[in-house]
Amino acid sequence: MINRITITPGKRSGKPCIRSLRITVYDVLGWLANGMSTQEIIDDYPELEDADITACLFFAAQREHTSDLMAAK
Repeated sequence: MINRITITPGKRSGKPCIRSLRITVYDVLGWLANGMSTQEIIDDYPELEDADITACLFFAAQREHTSDLMAAK
């Protein structure tokens, strides 16, 4: 699932993107946080798939878990 998230230097300033598209994890998380449903996001960005949205959530959860572990040391 995490292999759907790519980081390419120079693309969107090296931010994590979905499948080398110019849509970032941050974009998707922001849309979800603002109340958009997965279907609304896919309707607006048909190049995205349900699995991409899930991968963004997984990526964010993993990053949060890692930062908690680092802060605890």
